[in-house]
Amino acid sequence: MGSAPPVLSFLLMIAAGWVHRHQLIVIEFLQAENRLLKDRLRGKRIRFTDAERALLARKAKAVGRKALLELETIVSADTLLRWHRRLIAEKWNFVHRRGPGRPGIMREISALIVRMARDNPGWGYTRIQGALGNLGHRVGRGTVANVLKRSGIEPFPERSKRTTWSTFLRAHWKVLAASDFLTAEVWTTRGLVTHYLLFVISLADRVVDIVGITTRPDEAWMLQAGRNLIDSESGALRGKGYLILDRDTKYTDQFRRLIRGSGTNVIRLPPRSPNLNAYAERFVRSIKFECLDRMIFIGQASLRCAVTEYMGHYHGERNHQGLDNRLIRAVPSSVQGVGMVRRKQRLGGMLNFYYREAA
Repeated sequence: MGSAPPVLSFLLMIAAGWVHRHQLIVIEFLQAENRLLKDRLRGKRIRFTDAERALLARKAKAVGRKALLELETIVSADTLLRWHRRLIAEKWNFVHRRGPGRPGIMREISALIVRMARDNPGWGYTRIQGALGNLGHRVGRGTVANVLKRSGIEPFPERSKRTTWSTFLRAHWKVLAASDFLTAEVWTTRGLVTHYLLFVISLADRVVDIVGITTRPDEAWMLQAGRNLIDSESGALRGKGYLILDRDTKYTDQFRRLIRGSGTNVIRLPPRSPNLNAYAERFVRSIKFECLDRMIFIGQASLRCAVTEYMGHYHGERNHQGLDNRLIRAVPSSVQGVGMVRRKQRLGGMLNFYYREAA
């Protein structure tokens, strides 16, 4: 095959020179761009994914270290080449092909073991093992022990000696009540006077009884309040086996003895532990946010009127998240009616309830 004609060779040289110059221009632009990017990112760390590292490593190997240095890349040339060496090493790493040793216990079964131990303080390793077998999980007794040890759960004899607060509440839910005070400021002829409201809440159904309102919750007043609480016909503690109280000094020794004498045990919470009386605290927050903190009271009568209106709304017109967003005392006709939707207002529209008119 003969050599190319002189004219064709000359044209090829011109084209090759033009391509080379164009490549140099592109490279110079990329170098300038990289310098600007490095200046902007100085002191900042860029995180690459494994796939991005692998891509840059393959490209960098083809370019070579010397050319990489001239390009002033965002990642140093040594780092790019180190990524390439790691990529090669991973190619010959056969760890992922090795078969597992002793099969590890599934995460779901571990969570189930912990759940069973916490729900049943009297269950030992063998009992939990049997319960897992009922569900189709064949787990060794030693595995159960190891899972509980890693989770910081004590073995059966020690675990069964302690009853958690949540377990106690669930076991006595229907016979538990809690008491607390809330305050409201009322304008009188003597200026602003603090009024104390004593209430009791039934934990199972969230029913609240306002025991009394006073400016002086002394022992005589508290004893009368206690007698109202234990009244066999209308007392808020009828049918209740436990009353939860905080360490407020207004709950005097005589008041507590009066409650115990009626057959209701008094549980005094540790100091500064509002979370242990969370249901009463939640009611205080609700009545203050929705009513008391939004009104100015002139005389005790106005306070009593507002509290009465709020309690009517609370029991019959307010949805409660702790009761699956239901009403405490629902009126079936207001929900199942087919008439027009109406609004019932309390306290000038501060509290609203929507219902359907009866057909």
